[in-house]
Amino acid sequence: MALPKNVLMFGKSKALEHKIDEFLDRLSESALLFDLAIKSYLLDGFSEDFAAKRKDVNDNESAADELRREIESQLYSQTLIPESRGDVLGLIETLDDVLNLCESSLWAFDIEKPKIPDELHALFKELTEMVVQSVEALARSSRAFFRDFDRVSYHNHKVMFYETEADKVSTKLKRQIFESKLDLAHKMHLRYFVESIDNIADWSEDVADRLAIYALKRSV
Repeated sequence: MALPKNVLMFGKSKALEHKIDEFLDRLSESALLFDLAIKSYLLDGFSEDFAAKRKDVNDNESAADELRREIESQLYSQTLIPESRGDVLGLIETLDDVLNLCESSLWAFDIEKPKIPDELHALFKELTEMVVQSVEALARSSRAFFRDFDRVSYHNHKVMFYETEADKVSTKLKRQIFESKLDLAHKMHLRYFVESIDNIADWSEDVADRLAIYALKRSV
């Protein structure tokens, strides 16, 4: 039997609902910090400001890990929403993977300090913006799953849109890199960073696909 539209998944489980909200806040905040960190790197290279932003994302990821463990424990110990527990756990774990990708990409910048020519900065910025938009849309879609799952498809459409745009920019950027006069090692190094950023949007799309299935299961 279909659930009523806009039904709240957690009912009286406000503590769990609050933890999931906080987890999604961490995801959204990390995406915004990721954007600021990449822009800082493009402006000044490796700097104290970039390192501070990278650390903020790292701290956010650690806090999100702790929240994930608390959510998992609460779901099982209090036998909450047994009919949707597996889907919620799967969603939280794959959202955590998105956050991990933001963190690992910034760590790569921190450790390897790629030299990005000025003429590529605009496309790196554009790619980062598309990726961040895809993560933001995924966070909105995930919130809708818990409160208004009829809106999941609307937000998922945005995730797909920005992922596609990120792919276009990524392809354009890689083409420009390999048509340049940079040496091959430098080209390969830059390609790695393009793909590490673009991969965040790719994974966001994968999570959105899972979310669509979870929402469909709730509606039938």
